[in-house]
Amino acid sequence: MSTSTIIIMILFIGFLAWRLLPVKGVRGITTIQLKNELGDKNKQYIDVRTPGEFKGRSIKEFKNIPLNQLANKASTLSKDKEVIVICQSGMRSAQAAKTLKKLGFQQITNVKGGMSAWN
Repeated sequence: MSTSTIIIMILFIGFLAWRLLPVKGVRGITTIQLKNELGDKNKQYIDVRTPGEFKGRSIKEFKNIPLNQLANKASTLSKDKEVIVICQSGMRSAQAAKTLKKLGFQQITNVKGGMSAWN
């Protein structure tokens, strides 16, 4: 293997690791823990899947704000309340958590495993 191939592979692996690492200051919970937190009026529940995915199967407490619209619609959320984000597997909600963190939200929780883990 050439040196340039090795460098490209290292950069690629580093990029993947960076994308998959949890965001500092973002709490992660399981769907079992989520069940205990549903209904808390001091929390905001956001599903970042597409409208079609949300319509097909969703949790009633969650409001649908697709990931690609989150930055524009974040002003409709209170920065004083915790935001719990969910998607299908946990990947988009992790991205949503990063976006919310950059926008100044302090209390953010990502549901690990997403709707795929929801029974």
